[in-house]
Amino acid sequence: MPISLDELDRKILRVLQSDGRITVVELAEKVGLSPTPCKRRVQRLEETGLISGYVAKIDRKVSGFGVTAFVSVELERSDGEDVERFQKAVSGIEEVVTGMLMTGSQDFLLEVLVRDLEEYEEVLQKKLMKIDGVRSVRSRFALRKFIERTRIP
Repeated sequence: MPISLDELDRKILRVLQSDGRITVVELAEKVGLSPTPCKRRVQRLEETGLISGYVAKIDRKVSGFGVTAFVSVELERSDGEDVERFQKAVSGIEEVVTGMLMTGSQDFLLEVLVRDLEEYEEVLQKKLMKIDGVRSVRSRFALRKFIERTRIP
């Protein structure tokens, strides 16, 4: 269930989404609150699960992962057990950084991050295509990213 947010909560979220390492004092200053109520608001946003964690954002190219593939997977059967089995198998593949259950003709959309095309071929042939129940796999490669938002609208 969505939580109710006022404008101060939204300001806090915008600042935290652009700088998750900001101190409470700096955050309070930026949103126009004193530190104690600001800290209470952040704690409430964390406790409700709206803020689910803090991470370091890694530049994929600098880290050597220059190829992003979006992989559509269709299963032979889409019953609950097959879907669950596929999800469990894919969650063990380190190169899959995002997995989504989809509607329509594809059952899953995976975001796969690799260093080069040779590594992608290995992931495809030795990991994805080895999962029982996979009917078809279609790959598309990202040329460049032009929007990346970590914030919600």
